[in-house]
Amino acid sequence: MYVCVCKAVTDHQIVHAIDQGACTRREVMRCTGAGGVCGKCAQSLKSLLDERAVRQDCLQPA
Repeated sequence: MYVCVCKAVTDHQIVHAIDQGACTRREVMRCTGAGGVCGKCAQSLKSLLDERAVRQDCLQPA
């Protein structure tokens, strides 16, 4: 499924970036380009990060 329509970034690409060590929205944006244009995908990015962070032992800022 496309998460970021502006940059045509899918949920699989975002999950891959997280699995490779991206632990913040900024890092995911740097890796995939998602979230850098209109910002409508920001909540979806946060949800994917929160969901995967538990598995990746990432510390999320409050």
